[in-house]
Amino acid sequence: MIRVESLQKRFAAPPGRWFSGAGAAPVVAVEQVGFAAANGRITGLLGPNGAGKTTTLRMVAGLIAPDAGTIDVDGIDVLREPRRALRRMGVLSDARGLYPRLTARENIVYYAALHGLGRDAAQARAEALAETLDMAPLLDRRTEGFSQGERMKTALARALVHDPANIILDEPTNGLDVLATRALREALKHLCGAAGGGKCIVLSSHIMQEVERLCDEVVIVAHGCTVAAGTVAQLCEQTGERDFEEAFVKLAFAQEHGVRA
Repeated sequence: MIRVESLQKRFAAPPGRWFSGAGAAPVVAVEQVGFAAANGRITGLLGPNGAGKTTTLRMVAGLIAPDAGTIDVDGIDVLREPRRALRRMGVLSDARGLYPRLTARENIVYYAALHGLGRDAAQARAEALAETLDMAPLLDRRTEGFSQGERMKTALARALVHDPANIILDEPTNGLDVLATRALREALKHLCGAAGGGKCIVLSSHIMQEVERLCDEVVIVAHGCTVAAGTVAQLCEQTGERDFEEAFVKLAFAQEHGVRA
């Protein structure tokens, strides 16, 4: 389970002609984000580009430190014990970062070694993940020249090689075609189900249809803040809308349009 409370993150303004150096105001990436993601469920962070979703997930994964707030992964404080928390997480960031000269199997086994798995255990995990993710024909091909869907499967297998209880995915369907998106959706549903170990999955997206189809819980983020959370049905009921897109617009863009949710 992942709990996030009152996250904040600001970055120094980048140098440029419109900035005045040290006197420039910092860029607010995350102002007030909080949510709880339960085991056996898929929790989606939904929001427009620039809402703070990626920055939030990078803080959850321990890649950057927040200015304020708390992050708890299975009872472990990420800020105090980042290495211990990372052992409980599998992270698929927006940068896939595969080694093109290595096969899919070699990429997976290499990451298994980084997590302390022995050769036999690493090979066994690679085979098991290939079956789960329907990528057995890819295992012994070099990743150079892989399609977006093939790269995604390999990167996901690499993130799962140490069998983490919590999975963090940043915009996982970006660049995927319909079949690859469907395959990813089925794989994630399997992983959060009883047969897959009831994992806690947190993903970010700006695609409402994907979130509506895939997520058990939705956290809407806008302007660096959590503005609403609940199931799709609950968010529609909250806004009085039958269509989820209309509910999202009311919640995420209330300030711009003077909408009262």
